[in-house]
Amino acid sequence: MPKEPRPREKQKNKNTGDTVTRNIVIGMVALVVLSGLIFTVIDKRSSSEVALPTTIESIDSSKNGAPLVGKVLPENDYGVSFNEENSFRIDIWEDFQCPYCKFFETEMNQYLESLVRENQAKVVYHMASFLGQESVRAANAVNCAVSEGRFIEFHRALYEVQAAENSGIFSNKNLIEIGKRLGITNPEFESCVNDLKSAETVTNVAQSMKKNGVEGTPTVFINGKQWNRTSSEFKLEEFKAAVEAAKP
Repeated sequence: MPKEPRPREKQKNKNTGDTVTRNIVIGMVALVVLSGLIFTVIDKRSSSEVALPTTIESIDSSKNGAPLVGKVLPENDYGVSFNEENSFRIDIWEDFQCPYCKFFETEMNQYLESLVRENQAKVVYHMASFLGQESVRAANAVNCAVSEGRFIEFHRALYEVQAAENSGIFSNKNLIEIGKRLGITNPEFESCVNDLKSAETVTNVAQSMKKNGVEGTPTVFINGKQWNRTSSEFKLEEFKAAVEAAKP
């Protein structure tokens, strides 16, 4: 049996109720959007007043060595290489947001820098970016520092200031400030950071991980052979011994 049509008055009341509900929803959405715009404006106005993290404030150029200009070449899978002519090679795969990479660098960075500066090895740094947008920004920024001769110092500084993943420490503003504190004053560096001018290189490095059998960071190859530590800790003497044993 077909249903009887509803009285017109009841239908009218229903339409009125729907209209009121719809207006309330529209009003709430508008309020949320407006609130977002207000907070965005406030954030933009106050961003210049936000204090720098103390870790960044402590960075200065006093530990800088002589400038070292690395090379970014496709034959090295777009890693940053030093001592290109040396036949003894060390490849280091890292992500600036990886806490284990910080453990590795805290223990090994001075030794690795000595290998570079004394031309004891061709050292290639492959900066991965699989932990989020801040990894991309950091990898882009360190590539921007290559032409300034400050990759080594910038690389070290980023691990010194490392914080929780995607917590804001590797914002473009902070990355530019780190560069300034390391003595990088070239305006092209700032535009390189802000405009992600090295983004294609960052992508190329990321895409080359699988080809090289890199499944995580840090991963280190000494003359093509992967170095595997014998304990959960990164021990300098163990790493040095592996390097020395592999030298031709």
